Amino acid sequence: GYPAAEMKHGPIALIDQFMPVVVIAPKSDPTYDKIKSNIEEVNARSGSVIAITEDSNNELESLSEYVIHVPETHEYLAPMVVVIPLQLLAYMMGILRGNKVDNPRGIVKSVREGFM
Repeated sequence: GYPAAEMKHGPIALIDQFMPVVVIAPKSDPTYDKIKSNIEEVNARSGSVIAITEDSNNELESLSEYVIHVPETHEYLAPMVVVIPLQLLAYMMGILRGNKVDNPRGIVKSVREGFM
């Protein structure tokens, strides 16, 4: 992941029609306008945007290919709410790629080392 201010310093060059970009864009974020600008930059490079924002925010519907709405909450609790769709997205992408998401390699080794 990259902060909104860092997008124009390298990662934007990697974006093309095959590069999905997941954007966490709560309207309460002080950098919300910069995030919207970054979404427009991704669209200009034909990237696919998946935005995660609050239920009441409809601004991103026209800018993003997909919008995942989460319940509104206090600014400090937002990461706990936003992580749920991110985890589900990562889980489903792992399944689609054919990875063993329920039994990743090396997990037994790391768990054993932690208890010894």
